[in-house]
Amino acid sequence: MNSITIPASSRYPLGGLGNLPSANTFGELSNFLRHAIADEDSRIFSESMQALAMHAEGVVASLRLSRHRDRAGPVLMDMLTVLRDHRSMVVNLGLAWRGLYEYAGYLQALNNFRVLIGQWLLHIDPWDDEVAVTPDEFALVSWRTLGEGMLLIDMYEQWLEREGEAGTDLGELREPQMDRVLQWWQKLRR
Repeated sequence: MNSITIPASSRYPLGGLGNLPSANTFGELSNFLRHAIADEDSRIFSESMQALAMHAEGVVASLRLSRHRDRAGPVLMDMLTVLRDHRSMVVNLGLAWRGLYEYAGYLQALNNFRVLIGQWLLHIDPWDDEVAVTPDEFALVSWRTLGEGMLLIDMYEQWLEREGEAGTDLGELREPQMDRVLQWWQKLRR
């Protein structure tokens, strides 16, 4: 079996423990996205994710300074706008992207992020003038969402490489794959 060689610039940078991918800031993630361009769709997707990462970093920094509703509210509303624009771009990606299993997971992560921001903005305690989210909570949800996007990019790039090697279309299944699908379908019907 031939192994696939992937250009170093198209993969997420490897870090210390066990050569697992690592990034410690949204800026590092943004730098990776700038260099992970497989085609035009990947370039557009990467640029949109960069904007998302940069806004997330700005929101975290702003929440560290003040969680007061008057200051944090507009920043969170701006993040909602960026998420909405990014989601619109994702929905308009080509069939190759939409055919990937990870595509639906990423859309769900984006939707969940938007819902959470809306809840944080609407949650009002009569005695509290602060938004209901801490900087660490926001960063956690941001990283989780961006991680789903990174997985989608990675799977798309792997699909492009397989397509280039085998000359197959996303919808075509090779014989062993077809057998597995039919076996799975039979188990499901029982």
